[in-house]
This record gives sequence, C-alpha cells and structure tokens, in this order.
Amino acid sequence: MGAIMKIETKDFQVAEGHKVSLDKWPTRVEPVYKSNADYKKQLKHHVAELSRQQRMLYAGNQHAVLLIFQAMDAAGKDGAIRHVMSGINPQGCQVFSFKHPSAEELDHDFLWRTTRDLPERGRIGIFNRSYYEEVLIVRVHPEILISEGLPDALKKENQIWRDRYRSITDLERHLHENGTRIVKFFLHLSKDEQRKRFLDRIDAPEKNWKFSIDDIKERQYWKAYMQAYEDCLGATSTAQSPWFVVPADDKKNARLIVSQIILDTFADLKMSYPKVDAVREQELQSIRAQLVE
Repeated sequence: MGAIMKIETKDFQVAEGHKVSLDKWPTRVEPVYKSNADYKKQLKHHVAELSRQQRMLYAGNQHAVLLIFQAMDAAGKDGAIRHVMSGINPQGCQVFSFKHPSAEELDHDFLWRTTRDLPERGRIGIFNRSYYEEVLIVRVHPEILISEGLPDALKKENQIWRDRYRSITDLERHLHENGTRIVKFFLHLSKDEQRKRFLDRIDAPEKNWKFSIDDIKERQYWKAYMQAYEDCLGATSTAQSPWFVVPADDKKNARLIVSQIILDTFADLKMSYPKVDAVREQELQSIRAQLVE
C-alpha cells in the first residue's frame, strides 16, 4: 500500500485576530489525492483512525469534541459528515441540525437551544449549522431579530454582532476550560460551483428533494453572506477553538481535509486507554481465575 499523503491542516486555519477576506481564500486547491482509488484508500484510513480515537475518547471519558459545520447551501456539509464519520460508533456520536427556531427557543437567549445539545464527556457532538446562524443569517436578514423579542436597546446595528461574537467566544472558552474541544469548519464554496450543484439537483430526479426555491432566494444575498462570514470568522477564531476555511469546490478533497483536521485535534489530546491500578488488576485476575475453573 502506498504512503498516505500528508495534509498540512494549518494552511486552512484562521489565525486568532486575523482579518478575513474570503476572496483571498481558495475554494479549490491542488487535490490531496492522486486518483479516485487513492481518495477511497485515504478516506478509509482516516475513518479507521477516527474510529480508534473515538473509542479512546469514550473510554477515557475526560474530553468531549464538538465539530461545527457552517457553509452556504450545497457546499457539502451533509456529505462531509456522512463520509468522514461513517466509521464512528453511533453511541459515541451525536449529530444535530438547527433549523428555524421554535416559539419556545425564541423566548430564550440565542445560545440556549444549542447549549442543550452540547456533547457530554467521552462523546463527539456535530452541529450541522449552529449558534453561528445568529451572526450569519440573522445578520443578513435583520428582520429575524424582531421575532426574537429583544429589547430595542440591545438591537443597535453592528453593536449587537460584536456583543454576540463576545458571547460566543466566552462560551467556547468556558467549554474548552471544561474539557470540550471545539473545531469549526467553514466549507468555502464558489458561487459558480453552487450554481452547478443546484442545476444537478434539478436535473437528477433522485436529488430533487434537496432543492428548494428558498435556496435561490438566499443565493441573491451572496455578497451579504460573504461579508457576514468574513466578520464572523475573524472575530471568533481562537487558538483554542479555531475556524478552518476548507476549499469545498472539490467534495472529495474537502472530506479528506476535514477528516485530517479532526484527526489532528484528537492527536493533540494525547489520549490513551485508562490505566488499570494494582487493585483493579488483582480484581480482574481473580475474576479470570473463576472463569477458567
């Protein structure tokens, strides 16, 4: 078997305090795989290693890992989650998708509904969209703020976004200090590639269900979304809870990059299976002796 290609994940990380201009971040890079067969081999290797790391995470029960995926429509969030996490034990992994908030959720602060679904220690949590929607779609469509029932004094233009960035980074710092590692992915798709994928969803009957007229409506706000993402990524990427801008025009490339970033996160935890002390070892040997009688 040939050597697995090395992916330099730091190339995609947004440095803390860095001002982001997405037109300077590529949506397509040189493939990290040589062929379709090589892609499958690399992904299989990554999935197997992720499964091994997840078992240690579960056994150690000291850390949790939260993976956040944000992107424009058709960028491949669902596919990345499905392919990269395919080998993970479902008991140790939880996936949550956040759609339009309910009336109950609107009556709470903007972090409430996602905080309820944070992963416990020993598990991987995946947010397919997240509390970041509150500084993305809500910023592009400020009329949504009306339904959130905030006092007028808290809805000052621009100030509210800075306040929410601070609330988010404070939350993520708190989670990090309590054992939760957070990794955030922005799947960076070009507008032209989105157009091609929308056409594919229309032309392929088995993909028609994926397409909504709302997707086209949101596409009209592309420039506003890019501005919202730039400000958000720059304000909320930290050394402890970084953002990664993953080129998403090539789905296979994106999946390999995402899976390597997750593997690097696990490697930084330096996990191992819990050590057995002398008392526990004696107990196990006593049980073993009974079983072999």
